Amino acid sequence: MALRPASFARAETAGRDPRGGSLDPTVVAESPAATPRLAKPAAANTNWVLGTSPAMRRSAKAIERAAQVECTVLVSGETGTGKELWARLLHRSGPRAAKTFIPVNCAALTPSLAESQLFGHEKGAFTGAAGRSLGIFRAAQGGVVFLDEIGEMPMELQPKLLRVLQQREVLPVGATEPVPIDVQVVAATNRDLEKEVEKGTFREDLYYRLNMIELRVPPLRERAEDIPAFIEFFTELFADRYRLPVWKPSADDLAAFCAFEWPGNVRQLEHVIEQAYVLQTEPTLPVKGGAKPAAGTARLPCLDLAKLRERAIREALEVTRGHKARAAKLLGVHANTMTRLLKEIEESKADDAGTTGDDSAADGE
Repeated sequence: MALRPASFARAETAGRDPRGGSLDPTVVAESPAATPRLAKPAAANTNWVLGTSPAMRRSAKAIERAAQVECTVLVSGETGTGKELWARLLHRSGPRAAKTFIPVNCAALTPSLAESQLFGHEKGAFTGAAGRSLGIFRAAQGGVVFLDEIGEMPMELQPKLLRVLQQREVLPVGATEPVPIDVQVVAATNRDLEKEVEKGTFREDLYYRLNMIELRVPPLRERAEDIPAFIEFFTELFADRYRLPVWKPSADDLAAFCAFEWPGNVRQLEHVIEQAYVLQTEPTLPVKGGAKPAAGTARLPCLDLAKLRERAIREALEVTRGHKARAAKLLGVHANTMTRLLKEIEESKADDAGTTGDDSAADGE
């Protein structure tokens, strides 16, 4: 059933960040008086983490501890797992919550400009430096700097970042004296930094300095028990944004979403649900292996209808990990039809085996 605009009633309002804008997909920050509906408490403060799996609870405790002691944190995990959202949770959980949070994409830094961008420069330090610049670290004084994709940071900048972490000071371009700073650094990566150290593309001393506390954000496929909470959160969020009814998945739909591996993690799940609201249809699982081939470009493996039907059934069962009801839904048939088709396949195989046995016996005679 497609999602249609509801003129008679607005969809239930999704949570909003009191500072404005929508809440982060994996973090719900409620006021003390509010009652969280989509999340479970991560700690005895006002921060709430969406998800109840043991891994998420451990992560929430580690983040709260790191926020209180204000140490450097390394967040690792696959693309789309929400690493920046954990950094923002850390920012909101500690004494630096009232100060600024500045994210930096290290993959976009270039050695010629990055030093000035990060550490600032003095007037006339280089051609075009018409004025003085604070740089990111000094602009974040008292707050948190989030270094996203730290594994992509140019080698020329790594020793300079190491000095910042060790000495708690920056040397602006063109300056003769270092400037003390007070910032907490959170770095994130989707790479295995230990392997990068072995390859010589990342400094070992910088890795250990960043890795005071390491928080590994598990992929969504490793915490399928959290998927229903994410679905509930995103459906309410986008129902409110697009003024449509909240999608309530059936038991089979929910089971299929939980069984899917989600290679793009939380970001992919969010995209699937928002796309459904944009198109005013029910959310559906992505096609396995990417987009469907253009018409006329794909060839059937054979033209035997019975074999094609059997192959479709086998592949549907493989995708759903043997769940017959979900496989039937993928094939667009009733569950009873699926049972009958499977029985016919087994009977056909048994008949073929019997025929082969009879032929062998006849040959022996």
